[in-house]
Amino acid sequence: MDAKIFNRAPVRLLLLLIAIGLFAWIVVSTARLGLSRIFVKYSLGTGNLMVADKAIEMSPKDAEAHRARAAVLTLSQSLGDSAGELERAVSLRAADYSLWVDLGLVRDQVGDTAGALAAFDEAVKRAPFYALPRWQRGNLLLRLGQYDSALNDLNQSAQSNPELIPNFIDLAWNLSHGDPKVVQQIVRINSKTAHTAMANFFASHGKPQEAMSEFQAAGTTNDDTRRDLINRLFDKGSFAEAYQVWSAANGVTAAGERPPHQIFDGGFEAPLSFDEGGFSWRIPRRLQATTVSLDSSQPHTGSKSLRIEFAGDSNPAIDLVSQLLLVEPAQRYKINFAARSQEIVSGGLPIITVTDAGAGHKRLGQSLPLLKGSSNWNVNSFEFATQPTSKAVVLSVQREGCTAAPCPIFGAISLDSFSIEQLK
Repeated sequence: MDAKIFNRAPVRLLLLLIAIGLFAWIVVSTARLGLSRIFVKYSLGTGNLMVADKAIEMSPKDAEAHRARAAVLTLSQSLGDSAGELERAVSLRAADYSLWVDLGLVRDQVGDTAGALAAFDEAVKRAPFYALPRWQRGNLLLRLGQYDSALNDLNQSAQSNPELIPNFIDLAWNLSHGDPKVVQQIVRINSKTAHTAMANFFASHGKPQEAMSEFQAAGTTNDDTRRDLINRLFDKGSFAEAYQVWSAANGVTAAGERPPHQIFDGGFEAPLSFDEGGFSWRIPRRLQATTVSLDSSQPHTGSKSLRIEFAGDSNPAIDLVSQLLLVEPAQRYKINFAARSQEIVSGGLPIITVTDAGAGHKRLGQSLPLLKGSSNWNVNSFEFATQPTSKAVVLSVQREGCTAAPCPIFGAISLDSFSIEQLK
């Protein structure tokens, strides 16, 4: 009997009209929502409140439209109205934690601390394992003096999102008034990322021993991570600790062992590494009218020597080849090396210099200018004295200053058998 009812023409027509009406309503609603979202995007990009109002008019029950209006109101410092608009947004989509976060931030800006905390609580309840809600709540609790709860939130947040770890460390540093031990107690994240970030932070803030402790706790690291730490230690004059990082990675000394005074690869037997940032030979990648290479023909000792060819104008002040050396303060040293040259023509001849690596970069000593033409190897030496504050020096190949510019140079030099000795 029931089936016969649906077979009647009037009933079928009625059902068809209902379906058409429902379809038309869906189409219109979808179109209005789509148009509303266009207005939302435009209002956010331009800060236009009238466009935001139009978005709500097109789709009054769309939480995104109310959020967009709140954002525009915030830009115009109408924070009370913005908070009200976000309250309407969360009433429409209460399960969205990000809306609760936005509401908490605006309430905090207007001084409604209790309301902000309540909003952040709702955000955490809806996304307990997400970083943002706990990060915002933790910062608010910190300002309220609820340190245990705040630090618990901040630790969990940084564990969820490692990108927050540097910010958390910086916050802990300020909270501890620059006490590394307190920072380590606050940041309770035992991961490679956290230990590496802590090492970099301590290195940048002049705490090299703590930086080394964290670096060792991080375990095996890649070349970029080590290079970053070494550069930070360099910037603060922590040369001995930088050497520990570099030497352990390069198999020069055991990790933590203070090295003897030495020139690394003084005979140029190892491959050259351009833009080296550690304690081996440094060669700029781009040198004007100058070529640096290894030469296996007639070395002074070993199987190779360094050859530098000049073919025109270049800056005499540029370090063509250099190496950072650890030294003791207020001590005398002697640099030994072998050199030969081929048809050097220039008003600024090549020289070997030693410069303090610390502030001021004072030149401590230099060799005599290399001979213009000497096909045979000549053993040379010169002495220098370190300053009372010296920790490291830069040994480099440069050119003498010229009396006029440009100052071209032509020909070639070969260098080999570099060594350093401490004088008694």
